[in-house]
Amino acid sequence: MTLEWEQVVVDAADPGALGRWWAEALGWVVVGDLPDEFEIRPQKDRLPGLLFAPVPEGKTVKNRLHLDFRPVDQEAEVARLLALGARHADVGQGEQSWVTLADPEGNEFCVLGPRHG
Repeated sequence: MTLEWEQVVVDAADPGALGRWWAEALGWVVVGDLPDEFEIRPQKDRLPGLLFAPVPEGKTVKNRLHLDFRPVDQEAEVARLLALGARHADVGQGEQSWVTLADPEGNEFCVLGPRHG
C-alpha cells in the first residue's frame, strides 16, 4: 500500500482567519477558500497542506498533535511569530531548547533551536 500525506486538518472557529494567519506565518499559498474549509500549501501543487475546518466548540485542552518548526534563527522567528499574533504557551514543558507558542485560536506549536550534528 502506498500512502501520500495530503494535509493536516485543523479545527477552527474561523477557518478563513486562522488559515490566513498560518499562510502569513509560513509564507504558504491559499489553494482553497470555501465557507466550510480553507486550505494552504507550501506551493500550489506541493503537499502536504493545512486544511482549516469549522467546528462549533472551542479548544479546551492541550493539542494531542502539534507542529514543530526549525528556523535558521529561533529568536528572530519567535519574535516574528509573536508580532503576527502568536503568544507564548505553557503546556507543562518546563525549560527546554524549544519555544512553545500558540496561534490566534490557541493551537500549540513549537519553534525548535538549531539542529546539532
